[in-house]
Amino acid sequence: MTTAYHMEHELVYGYERPVRGSVMTLFVRPRESDRQTLEHFRLETDPSGAVREFTDGFGNRGHFFTRHRPHGTLRIAAGSRVRISRPAPLPGAIAPDSRAIPDMAAGVPGLQLMLQPSRFVRPGSPALDSYLSAHGIKRGDDPLVGLRTLGSRLFEIFDYAPGTTAADSPIDRILETGRGVCQDYTHVMASVARRWGIPARYVSGYLAPAGDGTGPGESHAWVECWLPELGWIGFDPANDCLCDDRHVRVAVGRDYADVPPSRGIFYGCAASTLTTKVAVTRDENGRPSEAPFDFSGNSNQRSTKSCDSITSPLRPGAFSGPRQSWR
Repeated sequence: MTTAYHMEHELVYGYERPVRGSVMTLFVRPRESDRQTLEHFRLETDPSGAVREFTDGFGNRGHFFTRHRPHGTLRIAAGSRVRISRPAPLPGAIAPDSRAIPDMAAGVPGLQLMLQPSRFVRPGSPALDSYLSAHGIKRGDDPLVGLRTLGSRLFEIFDYAPGTTAADSPIDRILETGRGVCQDYTHVMASVARRWGIPARYVSGYLAPAGDGTGPGESHAWVECWLPELGWIGFDPANDCLCDDRHVRVAVGRDYADVPPSRGIFYGCAASTLTTKVAVTRDENGRPSEAPFDFSGNSNQRSTKSCDSITSPLRPGAFSGPRQSWR
């Protein structure tokens, strides 16, 4: 059983006066895997021009372009269609002690990198140590149970509050205020997982609407942790759920700094603004959309459809709706 989704992602950079040129790197093309098939992708820019595709060290397909002529706005529009299957059910627990995982991961390429500190994932942060002690969060012997519990505890403890953190906010900010968005939840959970010796990576993507195709979809972020015999498992602490066929993966990295949807510079003396819009719809017609971008359903309304709970595979989901992460 698979589900198809169509995504429209628009980014508009506005300048108070025309700039002389822009250089931009993008990560907006969905990844392909054994569970996710990319059936269509298009990328448009205004001003128009050549766009080059590349593959980074994490296997993400990114894009790069330059626009060396005056412009007052830069518009980027990406459209894609993916088909996703649900992940296999997880066991309630696994046997290996989490303390043995670093040794098990030693021979797997790339895993050691996801155990190390990175710009926004700080497993050795003194603030993190104090926070875990204050809230009684401990590793335990079973890593799967520990990660389920950790995700649910972060969901309970933190308040989802857009605008209280920025893209470059350290984890100390959300640990101090208890307020942030899914990007911050993800950085904290990845920091704790690496502190426990469990490889963890940041995932950027989209959260699709409910199964009937209603409601908004959003840009989103979550964490994947590597466990013996299971491989990479997705946890969405901002929504207290395991990742399923509503989570559309775009890019993976050590943290947000590796895979922002857009990163660039412009040449000129002007203040700039960025406006981002995302629309995600269920799409079973099998044809790429040719319609203009339509973001009428783009909002922060809460979803009414639950997904698999992190805490227990047996109880109903505690999903509280899509939470936007890209700013």
